[in-house]
Amino acid sequence: MDQVRQVLRYHHYAYRTEQTYCDWIARFIRFHGGKTHPKDMGKSEIESFLSHLAVQQKVAASTQSQALNALVFLYKHVLDLPIEGEIEAVRARRHRRPPVVMTQDEVRRVLGEMRGEHLLMARLLYGGGLRLMECIRLRVQDLDFSGAKIYVRGGKGGKDRVTVFPRSLQGDLRRQVEGVRTLHDRDVAEGFGEVYLPGALGRKYPGAGREFRWQYLFPAKKRSIDPRTGAERRHHVLESGLQKAVKRAVGRAGITKRVGCHTFRHCFATHMLENGVNIRVVQELMGHADVKTTEIYTHVMQKDLQSVLSPLDALVEAKYTEQVV
Repeated sequence: MDQVRQVLRYHHYAYRTEQTYCDWIARFIRFHGGKTHPKDMGKSEIESFLSHLAVQQKVAASTQSQALNALVFLYKHVLDLPIEGEIEAVRARRHRRPPVVMTQDEVRRVLGEMRGEHLLMARLLYGGGLRLMECIRLRVQDLDFSGAKIYVRGGKGGKDRVTVFPRSLQGDLRRQVEGVRTLHDRDVAEGFGEVYLPGALGRKYPGAGREFRWQYLFPAKKRSIDPRTGAERRHHVLESGLQKAVKRAVGRAGITKRVGCHTFRHCFATHMLENGVNIRVVQELMGHADVKTTEIYTHVMQKDLQSVLSPLDALVEAKYTEQVV
């Protein structure tokens, strides 16, 4: 497993991906008794493990694909034993379900039950269509106050994009930035102040990690030890805090829908379409590679059904008009 982690870091995989892949590889080994080395197993063992996930565990298709990716990485990049032929496991069913979306009034009620930094983050999720970790990982330099833009770095699939910067948030975010500056100055005075830099930036620019512009917009209250380097740094806040705050707010607002942090992103896209924004613009703001992904929000839009005439009503009105004539 140490070798797996080493190769994952060589290929610049994210730390969360490293944790996930290691977990799947360990589960694969345990499934086959825990005593057989992966190099002594192969295609048939992988197929039986993946089939078990689909049939007995009833996992989602995306979960099964994640497990497959981890095992393919193990055999191809770590053991140098590429899997020959196509994996013929029982496939988990892929369901295309419409997203859960709150109305604008429901969003207002949920936000009204939140306070402080969690409220600011929730407003960012809704106002900019951000994913949970995209919001948590924002840095000071990602906010363009003069251009009214938010730069999302390393989003899903490692892609960057630009989204809207709500004018109503600029004042609160300026105060948030000043709070980060005060905290950073204190860390520097205590001999710290360095932050994690993605990829090879830390080696290319050794002093960049101590610069204010690279600091997280939502820093943790305490410094922590980096699990990879052992350095003491101030990381961003944990996502669980915001998740719990949203869950409490939804309960207090009396909303029975299954609402989480990602729901705000769905609401952003749906409400933009309801307000007449072109779907291509929404696609770009959401970072979707295909407009078909964005089109799913057209199925949950609040449509003006009162202006739609039923064919039965049209038939009755036509008959009534003929009688009058």
